[in-house]
Amino acid sequence: MTRWLYSCLMWLVQPLLKRKLRRRSVLEPVYGHFIDERFGRYTHPVPTHDGPTVWLHAVSLGETRAAAVLLAALREQLPQMRLLLTHGTATGRAEGLTLLKEGDLQAWQPWDTPAVVQRFLSHFKPNLGILVETEVWPNLVAGCQQMGVPLVLVNARLSEKSLRRAQRLGWLARPTFAALRAVWAQTALDAQRLQSLGARVQGVMGNLKFDAAPDAGQLAAGKAWRAQLVKPVVMFASSREGEEQALLEILRQARRDQPAGGPPAKVGESAGAAPSPRWPDGLAMSDTEEVQWLIVPRHPQRFDEVAALIESHGFAVQRRSGWGQGGPVAAAAGKPLFWLGDSLGEMALYYGLADVALLGGSFEPLGGQNLIEAAACGCPVVMGPHTFNFLEAAEQALAAGAALRVSDLGQAVAGLGELLCDDTLATARQSAKRFAQSHQGAARRLVDAMVREIVF
Repeated sequence: MTRWLYSCLMWLVQPLLKRKLRRRSVLEPVYGHFIDERFGRYTHPVPTHDGPTVWLHAVSLGETRAAAVLLAALREQLPQMRLLLTHGTATGRAEGLTLLKEGDLQAWQPWDTPAVVQRFLSHFKPNLGILVETEVWPNLVAGCQQMGVPLVLVNARLSEKSLRRAQRLGWLARPTFAALRAVWAQTALDAQRLQSLGARVQGVMGNLKFDAAPDAGQLAAGKAWRAQLVKPVVMFASSREGEEQALLEILRQARRDQPAGGPPAKVGESAGAAPSPRWPDGLAMSDTEEVQWLIVPRHPQRFDEVAALIESHGFAVQRRSGWGQGGPVAAAAGKPLFWLGDSLGEMALYYGLADVALLGGSFEPLGGQNLIEAAACGCPVVMGPHTFNFLEAAEQALAAGAALRVSDLGQAVAGLGELLCDDTLATARQSAKRFAQSHQGAARRLVDAMVREIVF
């Protein structure tokens, strides 16, 4: 009865979903493609196939990249498999195209009503379903159980905040997690939280994202561009709403307060307040003309918004989409210049170009973004207080010397001068690489466990 109420709500909001997709397709046209797939309506029959059909659901870009290493290991163990890859976002679907082989299938995630889920499962007839990280939907899980499709959750994570939310909806969450065939968690804390909701946790395997190697060509290009520059490059990686505004206010105020021909302003200092750390002599980091800032927003639909925000604070903008093969251009005389990373799938290039990255989502109560790719690229990270979505990875990076935690953006900016000193930066880069390498191997462990658990 309780899932029936949830199903009614999901059915009622379908018109709102369609309207939302139409709006998003204006800026991201992929959202307007194959909309009927989201409601279990497909135009082409599924060809027959001799081997098992393995359905892998990776909702967005990060999950799809993590799934890539798992998929490679799966293909080794199950060479006759056919892949069915589903997504919920345009960036995930675009990235997923690169993982398909001849005969593989790709579709949108089915909307979570019983009828849509039944049409999806009846059409594709998967032999195994794999959900990545957090994508546990009540009707999807129930539908798989009813139709005899083993459904597992891999690379599973559950923050304390998400656990509290799930506990408030325990009447819905507990039967859903209990109906999963198996769960493999990222960390011991994730395992404990998932078990408290009734999930059958089979083991702690680590994080798949450590196994994902950065794009070597992008990384090399970014480093080559960095070698041509004089100024250090500081990147705001995967920045979120409110964070760019806060950074720009700090930098605009610092520039306004700097006396002509005098020493740099001390960021965050005010009358009666304890002075912020001073910059090393000759490196006026609080003056944006002495550092090259690169902002890469988390969501592509915000590229134009962030560009306008930068200009509204009195800075010039140079966008990645205008760089061409020659790379970025250093600032000329006049307004201080910000670079804007307005492209998808190029984080390795940006991390190769940057000396240090500020971790987006961690300076507002948003839980932080993934810092593993930055570490794999040898780019140390400065993170704010809010990293609950990736708590263990953040703490491990901090202990390994691959990351630095600060209380807010003002302290982050004030501390960059010391971090960008040659010896400190070289040590942090090496620590970042060692940290990323030391946590690899989750993909192989997961596939071995799944093959033991599921008999085709």
